[in-house]
Amino acid sequence: MRWEDREESSNVEDRRNSGGSSKGMRGMPSMGTLMFLWPVVQRLLKTKFGWAIIGVGAVAYFSGFNPLSMMTGNSAAPTNQVNDDKQARFISTVLADTEKVWGPIFKEHGATYIEPKMVLYRGSTTSGCGHASAQMGPFYCPADQKVYIDLGFFDELASKHNATGDFAQAYVLAHEVGHHIQNMEGTLSKVQKMKQQASGSKGQNQLQVRVELQADCYAGVWAHHAHKRFNILEQGDVEEALRAASAIGDDTLQKQAQGYVVPDAFTHGSAEQRVTWFRKGIKTGDITACNTGI
Repeated sequence: MRWEDREESSNVEDRRNSGGSSKGMRGMPSMGTLMFLWPVVQRLLKTKFGWAIIGVGAVAYFSGFNPLSMMTGNSAAPTNQVNDDKQARFISTVLADTEKVWGPIFKEHGATYIEPKMVLYRGSTTSGCGHASAQMGPFYCPADQKVYIDLGFFDELASKHNATGDFAQAYVLAHEVGHHIQNMEGTLSKVQKMKQQASGSKGQNQLQVRVELQADCYAGVWAHHAHKRFNILEQGDVEEALRAASAIGDDTLQKQAQGYVVPDAFTHGSAEQRVTWFRKGIKTGDITACNTGI
């Protein structure tokens, strides 16, 4: 996917570091680390040369390089930080693309697009919908109109589901933005009321599947217009998204987890369904084509 040197979204809360620190900043060392280093720091403070070493180390640390890796032999730490920051820049650029695509589409339909916020984190954080953890995967919270992305999910998408590539990640974000659009349209609240009237979990699950498939279709609509406007797609990109959609289909995940499939327990749709609706969106570029019966 072509994304380098393009505008990033300003609607990003970067909580990857302790305390939800701002983008590009590193958290302070832990108390345990400070106690470990204190005897060394005490000796350094007694000489001008020592003060110079401390100054250089501080500048390096807050520039993204961990001087402690030189002491521990963990040379991978700086590289991991660089890769993590690059991934954050990429997904922030994709978010900007969704803003530039959905704004005009809403305008064409006589409405105003309200841009969602995106929260980047690793491990866990808090949301308007409660506690968020890496195990939950990416999700959209209607209560605060924010998309929550644990960047570790993309690592898992590649390692556990063989869904590699940057456009696979773009598809995931576009799907969550699709839920934001459903929230603006009133679809999410409508479905919630329908679930309360549905008999049993089977009926509720079927309603949720329709919601998820429509979000897949919306992701395809975004990809259609984003490529038309910014020429983002490279060879193999669409296949990356389709592979990701298939990899996180309910039947695929159930087979991996328990060896068999229970269709009544589907909440996101089968691999075939997810692929079909994404294809419909990217082929037509028409939001009205994403009618999944809700």
